[in-house]
Amino acid sequence: MVSDRALLNQTSLGWLLLIALVVLAAGLGMRDPWPADEPRFALIAKEMVESGQWLFPMRGGEIYPDKPPMFMWGIAIGYLLTGSIKVAFLLPSLLAGLLTIVLVWDLGRRLWSPAVGFMAGLLLLFTVQFTLQAKTAQIDALVTFFITLGVYGFVRFLLCGGGWRWYWLGWFAAGLGIITKGVGLLALLILIPALWTHREQIRAASRADWLKGLAGPLFMLLAIGSWLVPMLLAVAQSGDPVLQAYRDNILLRQTVTRYANSWHHVKPLWYYLTSVIPPFWLPLSLLLPWLVVAWRKAIGGQDKRIILLLGYLVLVVLFFSLSPGKRGVYVTPGTPVLALLTAPFIAELLLRRWPGRLLSGLGWLLGIICIGGAVALAFSAKLASKAGEIGPAPWLPLLAMGAALLVTNALLRRAPLCAILTSLAVGWLIYSSWICVRLNDMRTPQGVMTLASERVPAGDELLIAGFKEQHLLFSKQPVKHYSYQMPDEQQAREAAAWVAAAPGRWVLGAADLMERCFEPDRMDNLGNRHRTDWLLARADALKPACQGLTPQIDPFSYTPGP
Repeated sequence: MVSDRALLNQTSLGWLLLIALVVLAAGLGMRDPWPADEPRFALIAKEMVESGQWLFPMRGGEIYPDKPPMFMWGIAIGYLLTGSIKVAFLLPSLLAGLLTIVLVWDLGRRLWSPAVGFMAGLLLLFTVQFTLQAKTAQIDALVTFFITLGVYGFVRFLLCGGGWRWYWLGWFAAGLGIITKGVGLLALLILIPALWTHREQIRAASRADWLKGLAGPLFMLLAIGSWLVPMLLAVAQSGDPVLQAYRDNILLRQTVTRYANSWHHVKPLWYYLTSVIPPFWLPLSLLLPWLVVAWRKAIGGQDKRIILLLGYLVLVVLFFSLSPGKRGVYVTPGTPVLALLTAPFIAELLLRRWPGRLLSGLGWLLGIICIGGAVALAFSAKLASKAGEIGPAPWLPLLAMGAALLVTNALLRRAPLCAILTSLAVGWLIYSSWICVRLNDMRTPQGVMTLASERVPAGDELLIAGFKEQHLLFSKQPVKHYSYQMPDEQQAREAAAWVAAAPGRWVLGAADLMERCFEPDRMDNLGNRHRTDWLLARADALKPACQGLTPQIDPFSYTPGP
């Protein structure tokens, strides 16, 4: 029988990476990109490869000004290597997750012991938010890697006897993080508690040391410049107002303005402490009351490792809390350090009664929730009708997961740490290789776009009003669309004018947008996706109020590649 003691004494990086690869790579290539963010990044990467335009991200022929292209480059390279966007779109997050685990393992073994390094990597792997991001095509897993690489470099310099090259690596990694997502600068926050932990070294520093220290920002600028300089030169040489707007948006609105005066996802100051950390940093968040006590003792003993890492973690949470715009994924970069702060104390905590009980209770609770969900799907007509698109017996995967979790916790009832980590592994494997596969059709508009290709004759034109990136990603024919920033009312009237301006034209759009200018009973319903019906119409379905309009704006054109 597996025991917690055996797990706590494990040191092998090979075993750690094997477990991580099985969990994180499960389901790779078995599902398509899902809204809201994944189709956007996959489409941009696909366009990069097909158009050869890698410097400026484009979606459907329209420039995408919200994020630098680093993450999309990763997907595009994966697409070039594999030829499958279905595989490539998850590769950057998978690789970033594995590399982050390696960094945490190495820091743990250098700061404490090989066993602590193994446990830190394992705890990070099964921290819910980290696992989720490593299995999702969002930018946060990649920026978490670069931030962790920056922290790794600084810690090697500050606590592990490393030379200045590790300090400069910290700055360089922060720069790579910035051109991935602006918050890459978070790695620099660890230098703030270092002002206290290394105050004596700072006082005794020579002029040469100060010069080497001040050289750090130059390495960050070097990393940033690898993308920024070519982009600025291309904008200046083009004289294109669209590219100039992209430059201004990416450098100002999506960084300083987005942080200080966010226009969406506005949450209260305490949002992360009450709504994100408790559920998404499980199972480690269950141990926080005892960890705080252990950290306090370590700080009282002047343990520089704890002071430095805990100070950094607090600053990360504070940094995101002070911004009015908040999303749960933002604090993912805090999870590697939380794992490092937990691993040295986990053996001691398991000797207490309640930490073990809470970990065991979480495993049992997850199993009971899955069983309850399966029963509800099986016997509730309302839920069953909503889940009908999943296929026959939609309750079966949940029932199987619940049964597997209950059996796991029964077998490992004397090893609470093994039980909860095994439960999470089993849950992720079933979710990735079974549940996701069954959910895939209802999470994508593939059926809608297939029907559109069948209904619209070859040679006719199709315009998508109120488009989502996933519609272009699954399009089987050339399509036109308006800017995603154009208001629905304007799109409806422009679509009405466009479809009437020439024969052989069709409009596909969301029901609430289409019904502004088209008669509901004269449109074809191609299916319900993303909480709305998608309707197809020609000019003969126009309402009298929308007839005789003149097009004012030319739509963008997108031709899907092979």
